[in-house]
Amino acid sequence: MHRKAVHYVTRTTSAAAGAVATAATSVAAAAVAASIMFSPVADASSRMDGVREDLLRAVQLNQITEEQAVKFEAKLAGRILGEA
Repeated sequence: MHRKAVHYVTRTTSAAAGAVATAATSVAAAAVAASIMFSPVADASSRMDGVREDLLRAVQLNQITEEQAVKFEAKLAGRILGEA
């Protein structure tokens, strides 16, 4: 009888620890999501600065050509600056 009780306590303790870990993970994910949702939206000029940096990096890594970067930046500028 004693052996069954120890097994039950061990099993329920492990299950409880798993539930606590799952809850902690959910809380952390919710905190990250909330910080993203409630962070201020960047203004158009800072968004364009970020686009330029990303495109420059892509050109440096030979992922796209300079011509492609220029065309893509112009396309995004129309959308980003057009909504401001």
